[in-house]
Amino acid sequence: MKLEAFPEEITEDGIRIYGETSYENQMAVLSHYLHNEGSNESEERKAEIISAVRKFLSRKQFRQGIDQDEMSDDEVWRVAEDATQYDLFTDFFKVPFPAPEHPKFTFIDLFAGIGGFRIAFQNLGGKCVYSSEFDAKAQESYLANYGEMPFGDITKESTKKYIPQDFDILCGGFPCQAFSLAGRRLGFKDETRGTLFFEIEAILRKHQPKAFFLENVKGLAIHDRGRTLKTILEHLDDAGYDVVPPQILNAMDYGVPQHRERIYIIGFRKDLGINVADFHYPEPTTAGDNRPKFRDVMEENEVSVKYYLSTAYVETLIRHKARHEAAGHGFGYKIIDIDGVANAIVVGGMGRECNLLIDKRLTNFTPVTRIKGEVNREGIRKMTPREWARLQGFPDTFKIVVADASAYKQFGNSVAIPAIQATAEKELQILGLI
Repeated sequence: MKLEAFPEEITEDGIRIYGETSYENQMAVLSHYLHNEGSNESEERKAEIISAVRKFLSRKQFRQGIDQDEMSDDEVWRVAEDATQYDLFTDFFKVPFPAPEHPKFTFIDLFAGIGGFRIAFQNLGGKCVYSSEFDAKAQESYLANYGEMPFGDITKESTKKYIPQDFDILCGGFPCQAFSLAGRRLGFKDETRGTLFFEIEAILRKHQPKAFFLENVKGLAIHDRGRTLKTILEHLDDAGYDVVPPQILNAMDYGVPQHRERIYIIGFRKDLGINVADFHYPEPTTAGDNRPKFRDVMEENEVSVKYYLSTAYVETLIRHKARHEAAGHGFGYKIIDIDGVANAIVVGGMGRECNLLIDKRLTNFTPVTRIKGEVNREGIRKMTPREWARLQGFPDTFKIVVADASAYKQFGNSVAIPAIQATAEKELQILGLI
């Protein structure tokens, strides 16, 4: 563990940690410990926690008069055991989405992103006992909203060794680019992403939780003529799980105005004797006139001029679309009907350009960023990060603590919380956990 990356800054507003992935800095160890008090810690883990607390105290002593150099390891450990009594780490608990006080079950959050699975399962009474996410900016958002720094690269033993032996559910929206309908669709040949499924398999084999819930793009169902999905299901079966036939669900059927189809894969440990035929995916909760419209998640007030396209940008999009239409392709920008549903939000410029809208409430056309031309007068703008958050079912209490570019990426990569929660509820009911 490297101490150099431990909190770069401690302010009156709390701890701010940026930079290296968390498995290199102790913050993941410390925050997981604080959220799972009462767990039996190994001597190695205790030493790491003591070291982390000492480092923190050395930063705090200018405000609290704590001289950590004079404290024995036993004294530091007592501080760690009751940190809130010493008014330490309180910002880890004053977060928008704390764990339930009396959890009904436990789960781990792999490829956690910004915690879409976590919110869904916490809403159903679960406690997250381990999280892992490689992207540093996503870690930053996760920490701000749950008070926990995820561990980093799940392919490393230095990360996996912190997974608790016992937990009920494994959750994971494992990386989907390798199976997406867009791009090259390399699947398991994509060594940097596709093979991450086998990390899930290894964890299932070792820890044998009661069940798992995996999510991926719908392209997984047809990749390599179905052989990729068949391989995944065979490996899950061999790991000791009865797998429910996967199903593609659309987020717009579960309360958010976004056309977003994803494949869900549910499995139960074989010795539980659960008949997978008894599991039924949730029926749509919204349809027809009852379906939410984009207008329902639209910003209530005028948004910044920075979200409005320049005239030069609009002209470029028009030319780009015309070229594709001439070639017989369907690519190009799209302006959505705010009384309809949005297209799927995805990472990259295409995700924003396929979800433009007309919003004529702008009153100040003075640019706040460098643009070519001037701000268009037709009211064409991009959606805001908060609108993307709402399209994925994130409550407005979710803190957006990163720049717009990172926020778009994080929400585009996330899961649609209402669809996840509706499915998870069915899974937990058949397990008898709720």
